[in-house]
Amino acid sequence: MAGTTIKGFYMGTVLGMVMLSSMAASCAANFFQDIELTWGGDRGKIFNGGQLLSLSLDKFSGSGFQSKKQFLFGRIDMDIKLVSGNSAGTVTTFYLSSEGPNHDEIDFEFLGNISGDPCILHTNVFSQGQGNREQQFYLWFDPTRNFHKYSIVWKPQHIIFLVDNIPIRVFENEEAKGVPFPKEQAMRMYSSLWNADNWATRGGLVKTDWSKAPFTAYYRNFKATDLVSSSSSSNLFSGSKAQSNEIDANGRRRLRWAQKYFMIYNYCTDLKRFPQGLPPECKRSRF
Repeated sequence: MAGTTIKGFYMGTVLGMVMLSSMAASCAANFFQDIELTWGGDRGKIFNGGQLLSLSLDKFSGSGFQSKKQFLFGRIDMDIKLVSGNSAGTVTTFYLSSEGPNHDEIDFEFLGNISGDPCILHTNVFSQGQGNREQQFYLWFDPTRNFHKYSIVWKPQHIIFLVDNIPIRVFENEEAKGVPFPKEQAMRMYSSLWNADNWATRGGLVKTDWSKAPFTAYYRNFKATDLVSSSSSSNLFSGSKAQSNEIDANGRRRLRWAQKYFMIYNYCTDLKRFPQGLPPECKRSRF
């Protein structure tokens, strides 16, 4: 984990930086209008005139919601405050997904942990039902004390994962190498809070402490931004399409910083997992 030097470096250089170019056609969501609570009964709640949402997990059930509409390409942002205290065994998710056995999916998953230990941010990309492209990170802050912004930029050229507007991962379109890339299926935004103590914390060694239930995560400031207009999808966006949403030179430096100091697993370096050779998309990246 990063020490005092890295923390100071972050505070002194990251605040106020703009990694991505300006965008248009943004639409800040009202949860009453733009999402539906899909499971968990009254464990999912919407407050403050549609500006705040909570999901809870108890011994009997978790809860979840999804966007009412689908979209093809764009940027989604959500401010999330994760489960506080001892969250071992729980998983909070925020992701895009299409439907069916050959679905596409772009994942943020937050793996709970015992009090004082860092939360693990798990990312993955599925295309045509094929995943196994995991990268995992510690965060450089306590995600349970305040809201933080988590974003997915999904374009035909690449997918960018961001935390507080800092890029932590780029998955490029490598179809020329035979690597499937999600670009044909419209997706919804989903989120859930559920029990996964058979694997989520230390490989399932640490179980959920139900005496701490209910576990609750909070959401606000959901925003969807149209980056590529598409007549083939019914999307959440309005207005003109954005000009661009790319990583600039400062963004590339922040990406390298996040991956150097906070990445704890990368499938592209797991030679034991791929003894016959790493996946083709791992062999070169312009980032």
